[in-house]
Amino acid sequence: MKTNSLLLFVSFILVLTFSSFTNPDNNDADQFVVVLDAGHGGKDPGNLGNGYKEKDIALKVVLEIGKALAKNPNIKVIYTRKTDKFVDLFVRGKIANKAKADLFVSVHCDSHTSQAYGAGTFVLGLHRNKTNFEVAKKENSVILMEDNYHQNYAGYDPNSPESAISIMMGMEDYLDQSIELASLIQKNFVGKLKRKDRSVKQAGFIVLHQTVMPSVLVELGFLTNNKEGAYLNSKKGQQDMGKAITDAILQYKASLDKSVVHGVFAEEVTETTTASASNYENITFKVQIAASSKSLATKAYNFKGLSPVSKEKVGNLYKYYYGATSNYNETTQLVSEAKRKGYKSCFIVAFKNGKQVNLTEALKR
Repeated sequence: MKTNSLLLFVSFILVLTFSSFTNPDNNDADQFVVVLDAGHGGKDPGNLGNGYKEKDIALKVVLEIGKALAKNPNIKVIYTRKTDKFVDLFVRGKIANKAKADLFVSVHCDSHTSQAYGAGTFVLGLHRNKTNFEVAKKENSVILMEDNYHQNYAGYDPNSPESAISIMMGMEDYLDQSIELASLIQKNFVGKLKRKDRSVKQAGFIVLHQTVMPSVLVELGFLTNNKEGAYLNSKKGQQDMGKAITDAILQYKASLDKSVVHGVFAEEVTETTTASASNYENITFKVQIAASSKSLATKAYNFKGLSPVSKEKVGNLYKYYYGATSNYNETTQLVSEAKRKGYKSCFIVAFKNGKQVNLTEALKR
């Protein structure tokens, strides 16, 4: 018995040892994380226009997107559900937040009492008209199926426009990025698939409110429209729509990557510095590698493999810093590494108690 236990223990250690050497370059922290959310599920079928089930179509499209994105080694895909199960709206947001996702994409299908048709993409915002409110109300009403929804959503009433206004307070941090992604999705729907353009709109969707990253909610089209419903229920329609959304996500990521290379600029160094020591008490040195009007995730893939990278908003710019140390000699080595990566104009900055100070004065201390 003791021998078996020992063998089991040794086997466990070997598994851990060899797993630590497996694919060392695959670092989740450096991946672009996309959370895909298939609307509804389980006891909540969504709308049933023409006998089709929104929950099934949304899931099939999401799985198409995930399968395509997973082919990119720099992208990590996380699903709020991969099967036909009910997931509370606030839990969907928690999944994305816990994963520190870079994007959250929720997929749905619309319905109407008429033969309305077309695809639209929503970002979190105030309802601009009654139509937008009605769309959000339909999607938000799922919380009434959840246990303890009054506690989970602080008394939010999906039928009340005033409740929607209350959840919008202070929720514009990622609006620009969300609109950028939504616009790319709509462009692909209209340009590549010739879907009727129902444009990018703002509305108070609870599922978007729960997330703290750029987030969009896609309405693929109307299941209640005879032609469009059949198209969305078909494998071809689901593959087409999935590819259009996938391409938009890849375009969005590429625009971030491009902005790091082309849209980010370095500031000029005006100070002449001479260090008289290596370690400086109460001083932190960092290497400023870039500045941009865009807020980028401080992940290695955004900065040519450099890590750790931190950022600080100064006025209308985000400044990006590589490394952090009180040893000046170590900082000069970081400068050399950053320059090898292509940041030729990078330079050293000094901080004391979290505030930037004159580098020359810092070195004199």
